[in-house]
Amino acid sequence: MSRLMQKYKEEVLPQLKEKHPNQSVMSLPVLRKIVISMGLAQALKDKNALQEHSDELMMLSGQKPVVTKSKKAISNFKLREGQPIGLMVTLRGKRMYDFLDRFCHIVAPRIPDFRGLPKKCDGQGNYVALVTSAQTDEDCIELLTLLGFPFK
Repeated sequence: MSRLMQKYKEEVLPQLKEKHPNQSVMSLPVLRKIVISMGLAQALKDKNALQEHSDELMMLSGQKPVVTKSKKAISNFKLREGQPIGLMVTLRGKRMYDFLDRFCHIVAPRIPDFRGLPKKCDGQGNYVALVTSAQTDEDCIELLTLLGFPFK
């Protein structure tokens, strides 16, 4: 079991239960998945760019990315429907918690002049590419703060 998953079960969940005593355990917010995506305009011109970035994303996430294709043609961008234009990885379970743990405790502190990420959420439980089961922004921010996410 990863360190962050253990922290969620032993520390965060009891704190959330204490704060929301009328809610069942199943309705408390939980981290569902992390989606890492990358748009590649260079893929239209350079065929090797897709493979190079795919290798980078695989090293970053620990699993092979999926190639995303354009949904519709846009003549101004010389883009046809179905052309490969990006990469995407969806992390769930142990890999998700391991990735978030490395980001919060190893990567973010090493970034020079890093003061934290903004607290903006979209009301659906999403933060950038962190998908939670939270119903409100406040619940989402509370969950991520308790997990150690670096906010401003």
